[in-house]
Amino acid sequence: MPCCCSAGFIDYFCRMKQPVRLSLCLLMLMLAMGVHGQQQQKTIIHIERARTQEYDERLGKDIERLIGNVILRQDSTRFYCDSAHLNQKTRNFNAYGHVHINVNDSLDMFSDRLIYNGITRMAEMFDSVRLIDGLTVLKTQYLLYNRLTQVASYPDNGFITSEDNNLTSKKGYYDTNKKEFYFRDDVVMANPEYTAYSDTMVYNTTSEISWFYGPTIIRGKENTIYCEYGWYDTRLDQAHLSKRASIQSMDQTLTGDKLFYDRLTGYGNAWGNVNILDTTNKMLIKGDIGKLWEDEGRSFVTGKAEAIAYDKEDSLHMHADTLFLFFDQDKKAKSMFAYYGVKFYRTSIQGKCDSLVYQMADSTIRMYSDPVLWSKENQITSDSIHIAIVNNTIDSLIMYNSAFIASRDTIKGFNQIKGKNMVAYFVENELVKVIVAGNAETIYWVREEDGSLIGIDVAKTSSMVIRMKNNEVQTINYIQQPSQAMFPEKELPPAEQKLKGFRWLEKARPMSKEAIFQGEEAENPSP
Repeated sequence: MPCCCSAGFIDYFCRMKQPVRLSLCLLMLMLAMGVHGQQQQKTIIHIERARTQEYDERLGKDIERLIGNVILRQDSTRFYCDSAHLNQKTRNFNAYGHVHINVNDSLDMFSDRLIYNGITRMAEMFDSVRLIDGLTVLKTQYLLYNRLTQVASYPDNGFITSEDNNLTSKKGYYDTNKKEFYFRDDVVMANPEYTAYSDTMVYNTTSEISWFYGPTIIRGKENTIYCEYGWYDTRLDQAHLSKRASIQSMDQTLTGDKLFYDRLTGYGNAWGNVNILDTTNKMLIKGDIGKLWEDEGRSFVTGKAEAIAYDKEDSLHMHADTLFLFFDQDKKAKSMFAYYGVKFYRTSIQGKCDSLVYQMADSTIRMYSDPVLWSKENQITSDSIHIAIVNNTIDSLIMYNSAFIASRDTIKGFNQIKGKNMVAYFVENELVKVIVAGNAETIYWVREEDGSLIGIDVAKTSSMVIRMKNNEVQTINYIQQPSQAMFPEKELPPAEQKLKGFRWLEKARPMSKEAIFQGEEAENPSP
């Protein structure tokens, strides 16, 4: 038969029948195991020191009793104890009192009692167990150490100190070669700056990085972090989190599919299904990407960004390219800025503009750059619009420069109010009074109760006060004598039935919370 190391043997092996090949494989495996076992058994246990050495048949056959400053050695590992019972044939021994195992220059283990198997290289340590590896100390009541794999494990409660980190868990093991602890069940890592609670954790004592493989909570002085997978660099105070990851402060919670957070700088980054929840202001900001600067008191969300102001009866949904949220020194939200392509929807009011600012302190919304506001039948435009909110409803509007309010007549045409500046007042989200200051103009289609047209009223003055009910003009008080005339429809040309600057923007009006994400429609200047 060819040698098993030769190419001929490989060819010979391949031509064998399958049952024969399997039998030969098993035989080779058994031989390999036998050789490996014999190589292990060749290593004996040396007695380097003992004050007394004697056989004691009461302890069992082949048992030597060693007493006084005992030192045993197997390979390069030394065992120290007060006394030991050694069986050289089985290469096993039990050690008692001040047990100390020295594996190398940095790894030492201590206990009150030891059971050691010299063949398997397994050491069982009992009572007041300590494992010391450099600056890392593990304390437990029972420890199993495998010299071959260099892994120490404990099945029932362990306490670890490493630099500024203190860790406890019900179960765990320590890979002394990789310098990694693996913790299971009720894991707690305490640090002067935070405390982490986890189901499963891996901690590397060299890099000082903790990996989380289950539900994990990290509680700090300023916030609480949660995730179900991720890692934390305790040296840099940086967290990389995923799976239901969140950062919660007193009033805000940041969540995302993935989170990065630097505790030293207060900087956070979030990707995928990002949410910023402000419980104080009942506001939720959503998007694809989010960033947080705690020390600067600001955060932003972009990528299908949406802000939701919650209300039991009528929540407001707003979309913009980017949403910024600013905080005061007490970490409370004080303002929100929305930039580019702003649209919002609420059952009672809708709007669009290029940019918007919401101040929480006075509940004021400021719309800039071609703003449009719709309230029931009314369309409101101006260079800028300021909305005052009281009890979560519109109280009043202030419109600056080129203010315009328009609504469809019940049958035909448009009712219009125009002026330099306006103040509009609402009751239960219904327009009840309008004050027009400067260059006031109106066009109104006046009708009988049955709907028949009386005429088209056209008026101009410096300022006026208009009172309304059910979207109809009740009274108009002119501050100065107006220029006013009533025209039959046929006598007023179509071009003069609309005030200068009139635009009807119905197609741009979002009619649902989903519509705020739709692309801009072409504006329709006429019905």
